[in-house]
Amino acid sequence: MVEVEEHQRAHSDQDGEDDIVAEGASVVRGEPPQDETGPPKVDSEVEVLHEKVRKQIIKDGHGQKPSKYSTCFVHYRAWTKSTLHKFEDTWHEQQPLELVIGKEKTEMTGLAVGISCMKAGERALLHVGWELGYGKEGNFSFPNVAPMADIVYEVELIGFDETKEGKARGDMTVEERISSADRRKMDGNALFTEEKLEAAMQQYEMVAAIAYLGDDFMFQLFGKYRDMALAVKNPCHLNMAACLIRLKRYDEAIAQCGIVWDLTKILVEDESNVGCVCILQAEMVVNNCCELVLVEDENNVKALFRRGKARAELGQVDAAREDFLKARKYAPEDKAIAKELRLLAEHDKAVYQKQKELYKGLFGKSPDPKPKPKNWLILIWQWLLSIFYSLFKQKRQKDD
Repeated sequence: MVEVEEHQRAHSDQDGEDDIVAEGASVVRGEPPQDETGPPKVDSEVEVLHEKVRKQIIKDGHGQKPSKYSTCFVHYRAWTKSTLHKFEDTWHEQQPLELVIGKEKTEMTGLAVGISCMKAGERALLHVGWELGYGKEGNFSFPNVAPMADIVYEVELIGFDETKEGKARGDMTVEERISSADRRKMDGNALFTEEKLEAAMQQYEMVAAIAYLGDDFMFQLFGKYRDMALAVKNPCHLNMAACLIRLKRYDEAIAQCGIVWDLTKILVEDESNVGCVCILQAEMVVNNCCELVLVEDENNVKALFRRGKARAELGQVDAAREDFLKARKYAPEDKAIAKELRLLAEHDKAVYQKQKELYKGLFGKSPDPKPKPKNWLILIWQWLLSIFYSLFKQKRQKDD
């Protein structure tokens, strides 16, 4: 299997962690900030896409634009223009919309026109006339849209797939879906090689979290199909963590590493067969259920290494050392792990020396004890006693 780590190994002299990879959080992309009073204020140039559709770019995208029958994955918010009533928000629902250009619902015609003129990763404001929205009648169920209401969309095109027949994910077989995910993963690897980290993360995220191998889909797989899917999904999370570390987004990298232990199966025997009772997210229960078996493959070593690297950068030295020691248990000959442990030891030594110097300067040198003041009466008394003792001793000797 060719992964991004092959490119990383070529640079191992510069970056010790690059020959190991990581796995992680469901979604890297965060929800954009929103103004509760309505759509965001945008000062960019207005582009006329259609007589009833205008676009203003909020954030530029990259690459090509989707063509007809492309399967697009988008997040969006929608307001009626006159009342600024927000009637849909996929960010809030944490579920992106899957839309096939040319096969969209009638009320989404204007939205589809706008999406077809956007690049992957682009976020824009779309102004759509009621004719290409919910029409003259409006919609009185969910969502509730008034008749003849112009619509304002805030849209982000997460990514898209070019398919000649416009085949949606739901119509794909398991093999087709995994194969499509693997192709997109390879596209991400190519972008990573070109140092286009944000674009690469977008490809990995499409595979592992949004479009193809999300949790809902993974929970339905068993046996060889689950193994096939994990062979594509896990490296995507691992490579997302690699991108995040390079972008110095360490907290997100740690979250990505946490998903490496995702989907741990607990098997029990019944009277007739060995069945899969449930699939748990081991990251949530590993601290309380030590009996859960950690899947011992190289991806786990990579995840431990990446998480340790991110924790070290955040100053979480003890937690980082714990990850590196666990990784060394499964890869005792790995030089990168040994290097990181050595760096942590040097860090501990430097911290100890600094603390020693700090406390030394804080308290200073111990002062010499002050001499006690002399008491002359005691000295005279002692002198008299010594004289009496001498006289007594001499008299006794004479008597003897």
